[in-house]
Amino acid sequence: MFWTRLGSGIVLLIIMFAAIFFGGDILFALVLLTSLIGMFELYRVFQVEKRIPGMIGYLTACAYFALLHEKLVEDYGMMLIAVFFLLLMSCYVIGYPKYTIKQIMASFASFFYAAFLLACIYQTRNMESGAYLVWIVFIGSWGSDTCAYAVGRLLGKHKAFPVLSPKKSWEGCIGGVVGAALIGLIYALVFRDKIATPMNPVVLIPLVAGVSSVFAQIGDLAASAIKRENDIKDYGTLIPGHGGIMDRFDSVIFIAPAVYYLLWILG
Repeated sequence: MFWTRLGSGIVLLIIMFAAIFFGGDILFALVLLTSLIGMFELYRVFQVEKRIPGMIGYLTACAYFALLHEKLVEDYGMMLIAVFFLLLMSCYVIGYPKYTIKQIMASFASFFYAAFLLACIYQTRNMESGAYLVWIVFIGSWGSDTCAYAVGRLLGKHKAFPVLSPKKSWEGCIGGVVGAALIGLIYALVFRDKIATPMNPVVLIPLVAGVSSVFAQIGDLAASAIKRENDIKDYGTLIPGHGGIMDRFDSVIFIAPAVYYLLWILG
């Protein structure tokens, strides 16, 4: 299992790093595909992955990404979301009682959970200096996770969320935030001459990385809560040793919008 997990993790990292490095349509296609798979995994939890509400969700995600690609999302994004909701409710009413309101609301929310939030990776990459700023997403996610695990193992005494994650401690949570900020500081010191932001990147990047660590931990717990509530172990088996997209990217999904909007506001 260890070698399977390690091997698939390395392959995943190579694909992801290459897509982010090249950006453009390559990253666009990868994020869209990842979003659709994530939606499929969530829809499967609520048994709509191959039904009309799910199909409407997939089409909406594709339409949203098309608007992003053509820089039209600010003009037509809200209209698309309104139409999406109306179509789902029409499906609910016309087909009643074929679908439950839980399935309809899950179909609506899953679009935001997977597609809308993950799209922020592509949006961050397209910002000025985005080729460097986008890596904050992964510093805040995997850097935070590594530091939280290490500090939790060494110093963890006070359980933070005993029901959702019995091994998480408050010491580990704090360690994740501080660790992400420190990694962000090192990153900023190395690449500050290549990053053009109104705020000094040596201040901006550690701040955004530290704050994003909080969202990373919330994202991890949110994914666990959904699995526990619906009595499933993993969202999928796409990534050997890791589970599905929603298992591997649970924290990235929450961090992506946090990083994008913090940079948009502060940077």
